[in-house]
Amino acid sequence: MKTLGHWLASPWRRSTAAAVSGALPVLAFPAPALWWFAYVALVPWILLARSAPTGKRALRDGWWGGFGFMLAMHHWLLPNLHVFTFVIAALLGALWAPWGWLVRRLLGGAPSGRAVVVALLVLPSGWLAIELVRSWQGLGGPWGVLGASQWQVEPALRLASVGGTWLPSFLIVALNVALAVLVALRRARVPAVAGLVAVGVAASAVWVWSPRPGTDDHVEIAVVQPGVVSGADARFAREERLTRELAGRDVDLIVWGESSVGFDLAARPDLARRLAALSRETGAEILVNVDARRFDRPGIYKSSVLVGPEGLTGDRYDKMRLVPFGEYIPARSLLGWATSVGKAAGEDRMRGTRQVVMDAGGGLRIGPMVCFETAFPDMSRNLAEDGADVLLAQSSTSTFQQSWAPEQHASLAALRAAETGRPMVHATLTGVSAVYGPSGQRIGPWLGTDASTTQVYDVPLAHGTTPYVRYGDWPLQAALLILAAWVVAEAALRLRRPAPEPHAPRARTAHGSPARPGR
Repeated sequence: MKTLGHWLASPWRRSTAAAVSGALPVLAFPAPALWWFAYVALVPWILLARSAPTGKRALRDGWWGGFGFMLAMHHWLLPNLHVFTFVIAALLGALWAPWGWLVRRLLGGAPSGRAVVVALLVLPSGWLAIELVRSWQGLGGPWGVLGASQWQVEPALRLASVGGTWLPSFLIVALNVALAVLVALRRARVPAVAGLVAVGVAASAVWVWSPRPGTDDHVEIAVVQPGVVSGADARFAREERLTRELAGRDVDLIVWGESSVGFDLAARPDLARRLAALSRETGAEILVNVDARRFDRPGIYKSSVLVGPEGLTGDRYDKMRLVPFGEYIPARSLLGWATSVGKAAGEDRMRGTRQVVMDAGGGLRIGPMVCFETAFPDMSRNLAEDGADVLLAQSSTSTFQQSWAPEQHASLAALRAAETGRPMVHATLTGVSAVYGPSGQRIGPWLGTDASTTQVYDVPLAHGTTPYVRYGDWPLQAALLILAAWVVAEAALRLRRPAPEPHAPRARTAHGSPARPGR
């Protein structure tokens, strides 16, 4: 019977194994939501890369694993982007090629205990560097950051309040590295166990000493989720009917989902008047989301607009970070062909220029974000710094209704709430809608993709500032410092190594043949 090593000798078999191994962590995210699986999911990938026969093969193992991870994480894009989904996965997967090389460099062969200790710091730092690069909006943003898989784990949410999603990511990778060492390197068990203990101590220290947000008040916020409705007029009518049911419920704010209004309200004063009438009936201001060509400037914008009893309040936020290919085509002159193979944006949406904190009445300050923007920790952090009491996300994943996308998207709000110590409302057109408290804990029911309803949530308000809001992305900065220190140490080590002595040429006899020693 052939051994696993013989089976992996085939380049294509090995590449397939790397892609499958790279895809495994996706099971920790919604919809499967096997959060505990994240703690072991990287082990097969690490074991494969460390066994690579050459550094070049380790680069390929990293690339193929990254391809598998990106394709599995974004598989729900296939019906829209078709073959271009594979192109995106291949391009982003290349970010993990150096990580595969690092795994082999630090853990290949029979590494010393010192090398294992270095690996426990350098490999998680390398992973964070990858997450930092792909978090750029033009590369798709930080969707599928490894730490985000822990959105329903209270200790991990406490970690996020200290170091953002990046801190759980770092510790999860370190845990996987330690387990891989325990599996494959028996002689290095002591540093591996020490690494496991260090992860446990770090998590426990955060649990004990990190500040907890103190709640001092509550507000009633209603989410209006119309469900799947065809046509902007029909959708508005259903939202209007559902909102009218909130009359007499004593709510403080009503939130509609992304693209809930398909017309510029400045060009449709009749709709603005109907919204103002709803605000008077319910006694609450209404935050809608307009997806339309602007009346006062060129282009299509996605905008959060606040409407009160007297009409438009003047508070407006234009979406700043747009979905690549869904709302604009990066380098359209080069990649515009994507519109011919899928449902990519036929016309680029226009970008807003600044974030906005709105006064929703009664002293309530709200910080709106639109859809994709909830993946970016810096946006919610900025809103918290600017004085938002409640973070709001207006979203629509109706295009991906039967996929994992709606639940993945809703889970991100738990992390943004925990990071900032501010409650967050995730309101969608077609589900999943959800609300989380200042510690990231779930409040009330999720509204699934089959729901067409309203739901009122009793949302606790919190005061104080989390360490993450105060100190920002310090885990990313620490990771880059660790990588830089390792590179410098490796360079210094190479310089200290003595150069090999040149071989003296052999003396030749009169007949031209090499002389033998002793003759």
